[in-house]
Amino acid sequence: MTMDAQPAPVRVLVFGAALRAGSTNAQLASLASNLIVETGAEVDLARMRDFDMPLYDGDVEDSEGLPAGALALCERIKRCDAFVIASPEYNASVPGLLKNAIDWVSRVRPQPFKTKHALLVSSSPSMIGGNRGLWALRVPLEHLGTRVYPDMFSLPRAYEAFTDDGDLAHPGSQERLADTICGFMRLVRADVEFVCLQRRWYEFPGDRTDALVTHRSED
Repeated sequence: MTMDAQPAPVRVLVFGAALRAGSTNAQLASLASNLIVETGAEVDLARMRDFDMPLYDGDVEDSEGLPAGALALCERIKRCDAFVIASPEYNASVPGLLKNAIDWVSRVRPQPFKTKHALLVSSSPSMIGGNRGLWALRVPLEHLGTRVYPDMFSLPRAYEAFTDDGDLAHPGSQERLADTICGFMRLVRADVEFVCLQRRWYEFPGDRTDALVTHRSED
């Protein structure tokens, strides 16, 4: 009897986009990782310190190539089906550290952001939870062809939002985060396991609207 092969587990890269060791976004990334594992997926949990790189400089790129940190982040993205970024909000926008990493990694050919699914979450001491920074972060990622999940999660008053066990102190916030992650993972799993489905997301100029339904343009 021939048994149908089981699909490989969906793999998700999760990282907090702050350097500070005690960052609440690192805590949020850890919590998101646990919730993703509960859906049956595999998680690659990383820190921004794993991807050290200088400020982007075209002259440095021409003379020395891409820095090791950018190449490491690129490889971690390539090995995953999707990624989750827990990002702080700096001055109502995306942190320079994270934008710089995106700029460096986008120089790889083929660049790895295209066709990947992404979920954006944030925590902040403010009452809006870093939401403005997430809207700014969508712009470069979507420009690069990332399928950024429509729902985003922002955690306000983050300094008092976590329990000693790493969960969210407010049951409603915990439930909303879990629901957001479950919805995101259902979309990722459908895209990974049912490649016969026709893809109609053509907002990126590099997409070929006349391509076979399983074709993915990577350039």
